[in-house]
Amino acid sequence: MIDAFFIAGTDTDVGKTVASKAILHALAEKGYSTIGYKPVAAGCDQTEQGLRNSDALHLQKAATVEMPYDDVNPYALELPASPHIAARRENASIEYGVLSDKLALHKTQADCVLVEGAGGWRVPVSMDDCLSTWVKQEQLPVILVVGIKLGCLSHAMLTAEIIKADGLNLVGWVANRVNPGTENYADIIEHLEANIDAPKIGEIPYIPSAKRVGLGKYINLDLLKK
Repeated sequence: MIDAFFIAGTDTDVGKTVASKAILHALAEKGYSTIGYKPVAAGCDQTEQGLRNSDALHLQKAATVEMPYDDVNPYALELPASPHIAARRENASIEYGVLSDKLALHKTQADCVLVEGAGGWRVPVSMDDCLSTWVKQEQLPVILVVGIKLGCLSHAMLTAEIIKADGLNLVGWVANRVNPGTENYADIIEHLEANIDAPKIGEIPYIPSAKRVGLGKYINLDLLKK
């Protein structure tokens, strides 16, 4: 098993966290120890313990290895906006060295680290750089989450193309049904299967809340591209 994956989305609100939980559950069912890692999260709530992001908390709970929140989500930004905007408003600077140090730590403590991105592939973390630069630096294999809805075909194919153009290995993709009323659902899936050069490793039905457990049944890790 690869020791770390990056979970990319075709856009924001496409179900990266639901898919990430499903993959973590599937890994655990195969006996792998796991850590969920959300390097950058914009849109955090003030709590007695400090800033907390719901997606990062889901990853923390779904993993098999217990980690302090600050290790799961080193950059917790309060403003629900693009990370570069939230960081600027909060006088924060997102340093790749911090992200890499946490990832290296996680790799020593689990069989597999699942790294969930923020927004889409080219989400900015500063005025002149994107999170994808760090993913390229770490040469992380990528799993793409496609939120199945009107307009997803172009977003999915363009994202798959740029991931490969960036020199990274797209090892699989997950279809996540974000709208139960999506018309022509089967046709959309068929087109994506024919046009994304990576295996579909999972198809998740409409799930209105990321709180669901037992999501591993929707993922087939044996299909991951080697």
